[in-house]
Amino acid sequence: MSLLNEARALAPVLTALRHSLHREPELGLDLPLTQAKVIAALEELDLEITHGRALSSVTAVLRGGRPGPAVLLRGDMDALPVHEDSGVSYASVIDGRMHACGHDLHTTGLVGAAHQLAARREQLAGDVVFMFQPGEEGQGGAKIMIDEGVLDAAGERVVAAYALHVVSRGAPTGFAATRPGPVLAASDTVHVTVRGVGGHGSSPHAAADPVPALCTMVTALQTLVTREIDIFDPAVVTVGRLEAGTAPNVIPESGRFSATVRTFSDASRAAVRMAFERTVHGIAAAHRVSVDIDYVHQYPPTINHDGETAFAIEAARDVLGEDRVFVAPTPLAGSEDFSFVLREVPGAFLGLGACPAGTDPTTAPMNHSPQAVYDDAALPHAAALLAGLALRRLARAASARSDSSSSSPSPSVTSDSSAGSPVSPSSQE
Repeated sequence: MSLLNEARALAPVLTALRHSLHREPELGLDLPLTQAKVIAALEELDLEITHGRALSSVTAVLRGGRPGPAVLLRGDMDALPVHEDSGVSYASVIDGRMHACGHDLHTTGLVGAAHQLAARREQLAGDVVFMFQPGEEGQGGAKIMIDEGVLDAAGERVVAAYALHVVSRGAPTGFAATRPGPVLAASDTVHVTVRGVGGHGSSPHAAADPVPALCTMVTALQTLVTREIDIFDPAVVTVGRLEAGTAPNVIPESGRFSATVRTFSDASRAAVRMAFERTVHGIAAAHRVSVDIDYVHQYPPTINHDGETAFAIEAARDVLGEDRVFVAPTPLAGSEDFSFVLREVPGAFLGLGACPAGTDPTTAPMNHSPQAVYDDAALPHAAALLAGLALRRLARAASARSDSSSSSPSPSVTSDSSAGSPVSPSSQE
């Protein structure tokens, strides 16, 4: 039986778990209900389970029947502070919280993959680390789990890591896409406060008005992007919040705006920050006001490793079907903290369609929308895809070790930590 058909046989169990998670969404780093449900779903699989110290994560290690390296599969578990308006029968029962980004499918898919791989334990030439992660939506849970040792949970550093993300819009259920290189953007947030001298609106010359300075800054930042940033290494600067003043005839003492900055390389990220700060300071000086800039680096760009991406596309086509896996022509400007994992080890991040049948994928509510609906039928695809990546990656490493051993007189030539890896750990940067 194929992995996908086997996963379809698990569909009732997976759907029940996903609906349970969806009804009781939790936010941030502390997800006690979600953690307990995941642990209960794994309890029959004979895994080595540990809990996070600074967050309610679950790390589960499956020991294979034969020696070999370890690979990691990630599923994020947190929801969003969104009031659900999807109309599904299993909608959130907690006001103001919703699994609007599909992390309930990621968690459930990873549980399904654990069941499928545990059933093949004796075939595995190596170990699998299952990373159930809180705090993806802005809290950097992946970085915390890395600091707590998730990449070394099997006893040695994993040789590859994979994760997927469902989309409610843009792709039918069961279709996957990824690309080598940048697949998602870095995400930074900037808070700017302009301080002037307040006064009466009838006498602006006697004050130092922060309002025109704010307006000039906002428009200048758009010019900055079009005139200073390479169009082949793009950036997005969006000011999403702007506030100043309390009355039409009062010049306020201060005003502020906040922006999100998206870039696709470390070089572009650094260049945008330098230009942003220079521009804002220069305009402030021209307007006789002072400025404070709080530039917060959040997530780095999610950059797939070329070799692991080629392998993941091949494996995904084997699992899902040759005509259901595509190479994305461009990255997306969303961000992901799986980027922290890919900075440490080779790996790949994939997108998976979960737009319900009968819904137009081009107009369906998108991720983070209160009306977003994700298809339960995507659960077997997620489970089988994750299981297939781990199964094939360990088999590839075992084959590489076998070939190396048979062709070399010295058994010390091959190292488990790099055997079979299309991108060696030493070249991960």
